[in-house]
Amino acid sequence: MNTFSLDEKPLHFIRQIIHDDVAAGRQPEVVTRFPPEPNGYLHIGHAKAICLDFGMAREFGGRCHLRMDDTNPAKEEREYIESIQADVRWLGFDWGKHFYHASDFFGRMYEVAERLIEKGAAYVCDLTAEEWKEYRGVPTRPGRESPYRNRSVAENLDLFRRMRAGEFREGERCLRAKMDMASPNIHLRDPVIYRILRQAHPHTGAQWCVYPTYDFAHPLEDAFEGVTHSLCTLEFEVHRPLYDWVIEHLDNLPARPRQYEFARLNLTYTIMSKRKLLQLVREKLVGGWDDPRLPTLCGLRRRGYPPAAIRDFCERVGVTKYESLTDVALLEHCVRDELNRAAPRRLAVMRPLKLIIENYPADRTEEFPAVNNPENPEAGTRRLPFSRELWIERDDFMEDPPKNFYRLAPGREVRLRYAYCVTCAGVERDAQGNVIAVRCAYDPQTRGGNTPDGRKIKATIHWVSAAHAVPLPVRQYDRLFTVPEPDADPAADFTSFLNPDSLRETTALGEPDLAATPGGTSVQFERVGYYYADHVDARAGRLIFNQIVPLKDSRPRDGVPAKKENR
Repeated sequence: MNTFSLDEKPLHFIRQIIHDDVAAGRQPEVVTRFPPEPNGYLHIGHAKAICLDFGMAREFGGRCHLRMDDTNPAKEEREYIESIQADVRWLGFDWGKHFYHASDFFGRMYEVAERLIEKGAAYVCDLTAEEWKEYRGVPTRPGRESPYRNRSVAENLDLFRRMRAGEFREGERCLRAKMDMASPNIHLRDPVIYRILRQAHPHTGAQWCVYPTYDFAHPLEDAFEGVTHSLCTLEFEVHRPLYDWVIEHLDNLPARPRQYEFARLNLTYTIMSKRKLLQLVREKLVGGWDDPRLPTLCGLRRRGYPPAAIRDFCERVGVTKYESLTDVALLEHCVRDELNRAAPRRLAVMRPLKLIIENYPADRTEEFPAVNNPENPEAGTRRLPFSRELWIERDDFMEDPPKNFYRLAPGREVRLRYAYCVTCAGVERDAQGNVIAVRCAYDPQTRGGNTPDGRKIKATIHWVSAAHAVPLPVRQYDRLFTVPEPDADPAADFTSFLNPDSLRETTALGEPDLAATPGGTSVQFERVGYYYADHVDARAGRLIFNQIVPLKDSRPRDGVPAKKENR
């Protein structure tokens, strides 16, 4: 029994529509579908549609189908079909036994096309593609009727069956719906609903040489599957009259679906065009479809983005009818929010500077308990080795610090996380005068970072024991593009905005526990950021950490640099 209440989640118009349909008894069961074309990998924009399609069905006790809209064999591949299934599952959704291909219905679609011909609602046209576009006209001026529009039903049936039999060349003839050549909606000017394609199909092989167009197949698939709410992005709004026209010409349907459109997701510093993403991959401007800089779901997974964070982001973005541009910082905030609760803490130094504790015994090693996750008491603790020589972050020391710098400096005392308080006594330099080591004295009374006398220590820094540190290959990421809207200008080459510094590889030094991090695990390097042990590299026996997100967004916005906290 459905017990969903609109008070439980933010209200949007699609949730309201489905709620009203269920409450009024118009739909005994809510059935939605996610229908990607298998001509590329899914990206974060698809995630919004996945969360909406599967989410609405789940909320209202219905079901959601996964369907491959494979009506164009020239661009579709088995690789994409398999990746789509993997991505939907990774996001946390399951279609059960309801996995379909548009091509599963090609026989029934062909029969529908013949019935349209018999009703006088479709005809075979011999215009070339160029002639067809000329006859179609422009939105401000009516089109012209094809000279083949008034063929007899018998002639149209004969030609269409001969198209099916393979008697004609690709592009020589097509089947068009007989609609309205004067319609201001150009998509209704006798649209093509079947065309000849001499292409092997990844699902049906060489069984067919005529294929339905997407606009014709889409409503038929929904009708054959019993879909009740067909949720599409806003660019399909002008196609809805054709969708309805097809449905109106069908008899004895298990359901008469309705199409509802919502605004697609647009993110700053990101492209969502599968064609442009494919260009980046083919021209080797990125490392492949799963490059962690890409917005593909397999790329975000390899970056270390948790699927729960993506679902949360899609819910926060909401569902509207208005196109907008979402700041990618919101997505990163959702990732931080999820990882803050889930990721264990570890110590790692990205730009190491030697720290020598002069009054600490050279042959002594201690261990200190360290909290695994302060957000989760059940995560427990681990033991950190401590010795006379440590590595600290180079950014945590300044010889001549500004007024608001509270970390390590000559004569300055800081707390070493989980260990002792130390005071800088001097530095070591190389032949060029660069600081290569900081010499300090520790206070044995401050074990665990406590100050029995109550003195205030303004900064706490992290460290790694030099004798126990393990090298960690790390990939550091920045935005893939240097401008918020890299494809805003159709005349500009979007690749000219690629960020040459979007990937930097380095080696960090980490606490010993990090060497045993399983592939596919996310951790927080304290005071640095969140990192992910790359699952792809792990399968090859390599441990490489991908930067997921920094601890906070320190990028400038609207020309105003973000303030950094003193540490």
